[in-house]
Amino acid sequence: MIFFQFRHRVKCYICVIGLNNEKIELSQNYKTMKNLRILAFTLFAGLSMLFISCDDEIQTPIQEENLLPTRFTVDVPTALTTAQSGSGRVATTFEMQEMDGNDIYGLLRVYILVGKEAGEIVEDVMTAISLYGIDRPMTMTYSGDEDGRTKNLEVVEGATYDGVSYQYALTITDADSEGNADGGFAMQIFWDRSPVKGVALLNPYNINRDDRSVLDNTLFRIDYDETGENGYQASMEVSITGLLDENDSSDQFALDNLKMFVGKTDDGVDIYGNSNHPMAKFFNDDTGFNWAFVAAGNKSEDLAVAEVGLPPSTLNSDLRAVILGDYAIKTVFEDQIREEFPNISQALLDQYLANTEAPGYFDSTGFIQGGESPGSQFDVYENRIQDLTPFNPLMIANLEITFNQ
Repeated sequence: MIFFQFRHRVKCYICVIGLNNEKIELSQNYKTMKNLRILAFTLFAGLSMLFISCDDEIQTPIQEENLLPTRFTVDVPTALTTAQSGSGRVATTFEMQEMDGNDIYGLLRVYILVGKEAGEIVEDVMTAISLYGIDRPMTMTYSGDEDGRTKNLEVVEGATYDGVSYQYALTITDADSEGNADGGFAMQIFWDRSPVKGVALLNPYNINRDDRSVLDNTLFRIDYDETGENGYQASMEVSITGLLDENDSSDQFALDNLKMFVGKTDDGVDIYGNSNHPMAKFFNDDTGFNWAFVAAGNKSEDLAVAEVGLPPSTLNSDLRAVILGDYAIKTVFEDQIREEFPNISQALLDQYLANTEAPGYFDSTGFIQGGESPGSQFDVYENRIQDLTPFNPLMIANLEITFNQ
């Protein structure tokens, strides 16, 4: 069984700001970032013993002639995927406490790790399937190892997805669901062999009907490219939709959609993306935000620099200056706090928001600090993120993933 589980919770920093000799508990009265977390999900893909009832003629692996690619993900520096350690500067008295830097940048590593693991899931799926000799166009039927349901598999030569033509396509469906609105699609992979370029689509619900760790409508799409046409030696783009249970409003910061790009050249890695949180509120009643970010780092040096914005979900803009400038996380927080506490001093506000200052700096232990560079070794990455822009927030809010019908 191929098993992937990822769980992470970003804790709220309970801050108290002294204002005109009164202590104002923002987290209680104005719903700051309490219980902020990425939706935990588990994806089962029962494929290690997938082909229980395949034809005898394809039981022997033909690995040297396999059509499937063996690589479908990009390595990311540990600095941007490790668990958080330090939390930036912390004051000694509650009146002088600062926003925890990990509340600002910690979630960034969660999303990047989710994207990285999504690509590795596809690689695991391909490895499991390749053991059964996918060396030519073929069809077969098997019983799902996890849910015992009949699955149909088809490999064809020559296919088009999203306007792009590929050498091969593999489709797996849940046989009894093929008449449903979703077509019963469990997985589709479109790919070129050399150089490798392809798209993988996953529907966990139809892969393993017994697994209730993801929602029925959760879909994954992973685009992978080794052609160099986009300026990188290798790149991947991970999209996930349907992560929000519309009947559960208990998690104010739950996300519904996510999209992330990772491009790698030698040891250098560029990353950008957004997640959409339609119910999110911070200090006032404004509702619905994207968590938008850019990051650049180096795998061998294990250093990285990142910048984060909080544009509204309804923002229709492709401009970096708007998404990360006008809606920089410090700007959004400062404007909302001033709206609620118009008499707060700038000095006190600056102190509280110290770790929201862009950019954020990371090493092998995780987040170091925000705003002020720890040293010249970060200069190249700080310069590189200036050329990176998150996706259009409105596009992420309306993100859709569809299978080839």
